[in-house]
Amino acid sequence: MTVFGLHVLDFAIVLVFVLFVLYLGWRASRRTKTTEDFYVAGRRLGKFYQFFLNLGTSTNADQAIVVSREVYRQGIGGMWIQYLVLFLTPFYWFTTAFFRRVRLVTIGDFFTERFKSKFLGAAFAVFTLFMAFLGNGVGYMVAAKTMMALTPKPAAKYTVEERRSVDQFNEYRALQAKAGADELDAVEEARLAELGEREKKGELKAFISYTDSVSIYLIYTVIVAIYTMMGGFLAAAITDVIQGFLLTTFSLMLIPIALHRVGGFAGLHATVPDFMFRLFGSAATSEYAWYTILAMVLANLVSIIAVATGMQTAGSAKNEMTARVGMIGGMFFKRFIMIFWALTGLLAIALYAGQLHDPDLIWGHMTMDLLFPGAIGLMMAGILSAKMSALAGSSVSYSALFIRNLYQPFVKPKTDRHLINVGRVAIGVTLLGGVGAALFIGNLLDLFKYFISLPAIFGAAIWLGFLWRRVTRSAVIAQVFVCFAIYALVPNVFQSLEWARTNPGFLRETRAQTVTITTQAVHEDVEAGRAAEVGQVIRKEQTNPPEGVFYEKVALSDPKDPDSPKIGIGRFHAEIWVLSWLGVDFSGFSKAQLNAVRFGFDALFPFVLLFLLSAFTKPVPKADLDRFFARVHTPVQPTPEQEALALRHSLEHYDEVEARKLRPGSNWEIMKPKLVDILGFAGCWVLVGVIIFLLWLMVTIR
Repeated sequence: MTVFGLHVLDFAIVLVFVLFVLYLGWRASRRTKTTEDFYVAGRRLGKFYQFFLNLGTSTNADQAIVVSREVYRQGIGGMWIQYLVLFLTPFYWFTTAFFRRVRLVTIGDFFTERFKSKFLGAAFAVFTLFMAFLGNGVGYMVAAKTMMALTPKPAAKYTVEERRSVDQFNEYRALQAKAGADELDAVEEARLAELGEREKKGELKAFISYTDSVSIYLIYTVIVAIYTMMGGFLAAAITDVIQGFLLTTFSLMLIPIALHRVGGFAGLHATVPDFMFRLFGSAATSEYAWYTILAMVLANLVSIIAVATGMQTAGSAKNEMTARVGMIGGMFFKRFIMIFWALTGLLAIALYAGQLHDPDLIWGHMTMDLLFPGAIGLMMAGILSAKMSALAGSSVSYSALFIRNLYQPFVKPKTDRHLINVGRVAIGVTLLGGVGAALFIGNLLDLFKYFISLPAIFGAAIWLGFLWRRVTRSAVIAQVFVCFAIYALVPNVFQSLEWARTNPGFLRETRAQTVTITTQAVHEDVEAGRAAEVGQVIRKEQTNPPEGVFYEKVALSDPKDPDSPKIGIGRFHAEIWVLSWLGVDFSGFSKAQLNAVRFGFDALFPFVLLFLLSAFTKPVPKADLDRFFARVHTPVQPTPEQEALALRHSLEHYDEVEARKLRPGSNWEIMKPKLVDILGFAGCWVLVGVIIFLLWLMVTIR
């Protein structure tokens, strides 16, 4: 018996999970009386809730699927699209303390207070709400794509168009296999080229699903909106506890069955080429060479401080040490379970290499293929919980930005009840905005690469705002507008305008590169006669096709006509376009090198602008800066009365604060490190080493 295509047991498990989460939201609503309760849980959360809150708000089901799909495409090196955050985790030891000590509610408040600019606070709110639509859209796509893989339509019920799409996909895979064995004739080569162009445009499908994605989006929105609107940030913290356990469950449950099917780790290595187990790919075989990862780390380091939930998550803690421990604990636990997401991707290569038209479907396809009724329902509850926990915390943060930085500055003060009700409406709007984004954006990978760059628009100003007195309001405003044009406006406009997509100057491609790799033979090599046995060291030639320099992809406008004009598809890389003005020729670059250049530009360019522009613009008045930094450098106190006394003392005796700086009298607000700062930061790097060791152990065990 099935309900909406699911076994009745699976449907019951999902239904019970949803009802229980709604009940927890209702319970939390009874403790939510003020805007401080609604937006920062009354600043009373302890380490237990902080751990699960940080785990939940930072962990999305779409991250697991992006990691597994990139490993499926690239080998283990593909996981760095998400795992690069590992090297950022130690810096949370300091940013969390900043956010708790500044005693604000939103990052928009930071811009208002630090630069005395309501305009910047409002600009950050508008920018972040725009990002919220994209981010929420990713979550909805994950839910829909996973359901697609769980509800495949029988071939007998395909329409003519659906059957043609599936048949062409199977033909494409068969021709690719013949091409690998050098068995294609001229007609087949032309057909392969045509189908390759159709594949670039997403016209080929491995299967067809019953799932109506719009219905999934709307149902998902209603569930998350109800319990979040009721209980606010406290509801997010409470529900994150159960969702944390489900997150762990869904991350692990596919692995034992998949390992058994492929013959354990020995069978995995016998099936998957060994270069796919290299932690840091080379430019020859991967889009994630070591220098690409370094550039992405730098871009993400600039961006992480601009994540909207950071201020509220830290601000909801009892004190700064609770915030620090909760943040580091939740983040490192996430890094640990990401190892299992990567292993799932490797197992997918062994089980389904070449069988799926869309790698985003891997997780759902593996669930349907490997699990049984009951376990499938538990997996779905885990995937739903992972995204719901992130959506809950983030939607409250977006609501706070709207209320504090867009609504209250222009509307006369209202009661807490009025502001909470308006905030609830804002939660619903941000969630529905995500539905709109999901309807128009179809590639999860493109979105994740986009997210790495965009927050850097404001991230550089936040870093310098905390660390350097001399950065000015005018410099930040100018830098934000310039970077927004390069990182967001031009890429979106140019990928939608016909003249840009067909401009020959924008359709440049890299040269095709044939490389020789040394690898251990797998079963496929033995069957093709390239090796006598599995594990034999052989040398193979691999041809990397041309890549778009400015566009993500360059394809024929008519796949049937090899002489038809080409068009640009996907994001337009304005960063590379700007650098080309300096005469740089990118035609000899690999995909890994192009990505490294783009992300390196995203990380460094905002700082260059801020330093240059601040040298010629008027600084914020000293009295305002003293008031702000007195707050940042004063530890959080146990009671409101002690807080008021400590803050007043720091402001009245600012010379004491100045004396604690590493360079007293300078514009740099870097304090002399305390023992807890040194031990905490060093301890985090030890944990980074432990995680890397566990990852290395996972890819080397046989």
